[in-house]
Amino acid sequence: MDSTPFKNRLQKNYKKLKTYLQKNGIEAYRIYNKDIPEYPYQIDLYGTDAVIYEQGKRLTEEDEPIRIQHQKDIEVAIAEVFNIHPDRQHFKIRQKQKGNEQYKPLAPGSDEYYVVTEGPFKFWVNLERYLDTGLFLDHRPLRQFLLNNCEGKKVLNLFSYTCSLSVAAAKGGATVASIDMSRTYLDWGMQNFVLNDLDPDQHKFVQADVLKELVIMIEAGVKFDTILLDPPSFSNSKRMEDDLDIERDHPILIRDCMKLLKDDGTLYFSTNKRKFELHRIVASQYECKEISQWTIPQDFHQSYIHQAFTLKKKAPHT
Repeated sequence: MDSTPFKNRLQKNYKKLKTYLQKNGIEAYRIYNKDIPEYPYQIDLYGTDAVIYEQGKRLTEEDEPIRIQHQKDIEVAIAEVFNIHPDRQHFKIRQKQKGNEQYKPLAPGSDEYYVVTEGPFKFWVNLERYLDTGLFLDHRPLRQFLLNNCEGKKVLNLFSYTCSLSVAAAKGGATVASIDMSRTYLDWGMQNFVLNDLDPDQHKFVQADVLKELVIMIEAGVKFDTILLDPPSFSNSKRMEDDLDIERDHPILIRDCMKLLKDDGTLYFSTNKRKFELHRIVASQYECKEISQWTIPQDFHQSYIHQAFTLKKKAPHT
């Protein structure tokens, strides 16, 4: 198979993004998203490294020679276009995961962390140890928005992962509470705070089942100006009492979040669940606005990556 079209597509995509990336000081971005059917891959660049996710159907033994050839083509093209040596190219297979499998270690010995720059932010990433790297690239616009719109606010970040949204809000002058079930990711998040000259002791990092912690905070009468809700599509983690299915459970999650929201506050809800629809009860009960158009960055515009919404309390009738 002639790999020239693939190489040409990488060059074309980079030419489109170059000005945007340089203007905004972005080192980590998506350069390729299954653009050519024969190459069903997603490719993200992280400075001097590349992460290549294989997509599509599970390949049989008969397909193996094709896969090997594809990977050779990709290695050569990335090396030639971006001067990234094959040793710095990380191949992974992204298949349908169960629960929190995307967060489980893939290569226990790979503990090399790197710093990538995103405008005013810096984040630690690990390109080998887990399926995901520690930084969701598609939330870049929301991070910039939080930086510019959180001064003096109390912010709650649920399912906070490695706390990149928390960093953005805190750097913008907010006091942030980050909640996640994983101590590993909360510690990673605290390191991200330190990396961005933020004092973790001035903020909260809570290891807890989010569903249970919401109830505890409601009973305590805690209120927030801004709540960030970006849950997994599905989770059956052993640390949770019940499975989480975002299609089924988002009305309850949103209801509990709204109880914690100040009257003039805003809930930012996003999901990667394909064909997701906001439940009609939620849509009728609150002021809901889809904001996906501005929360999806330029390097993801050609792909479905997430849906995002703002939810506000309706003003009482007078």
